[in-house]
Amino acid sequence: MARTASAMIPLGTPIIDFELPDPVSGGKKSLWKLLSDKATLIVFMCNHCPFVKNINEELLRLSKDYQTKGASMIAINSNDVENFPEDSPEEMKKMAESLGYTFPYLFDEDQKVARAYKAACTPDFFLFDGRGKLVYRGQLDDSRPGNEVPVTGKDLRKALDTLLKGQKVFQEQKPSIGCNIKWKS
Repeated sequence: MARTASAMIPLGTPIIDFELPDPVSGGKKSLWKLLSDKATLIVFMCNHCPFVKNINEELLRLSKDYQTKGASMIAINSNDVENFPEDSPEEMKKMAESLGYTFPYLFDEDQKVARAYKAACTPDFFLFDGRGKLVYRGQLDDSRPGNEVPVTGKDLRKALDTLLKGQKVFQEQKPSIGCNIKWKS
């Protein structure tokens, strides 16, 4: 299990538009139709990564807690499915349905969206304010597979709470750690 850290792009970076297939609905979803005027969280993740498996239940709780407050959450899988078939759109749909995701789980087959965002690992979090500016680029919390730290989402929850109160999100942010995105050759 390789440990890869987020590429900490500058706060204030503008959100980047995309339209991606949604394996659950069978259609496509556009960022602009999913965007919130309060807070938009984009999470790069996949099915097979132990770091994502470690936090899956918290991601679901977090989405439910903050969608009711006007935030939106979008998950994107950019992994090479030829070499990692467990991350295929069919498997993404199974996972989203079995876990009851309340957020779209989109497939970035050509990996252009991951490259545009400079996503590096799974999970990789990007929180944007209502104007589409990056305000948080850090970890969910200090939990990692096997480190016995409870999964609480405290760091990301603190950023979301601060943003939704209309306050400036704290500047010191720890990078997320996870499996590297599985890039195509």
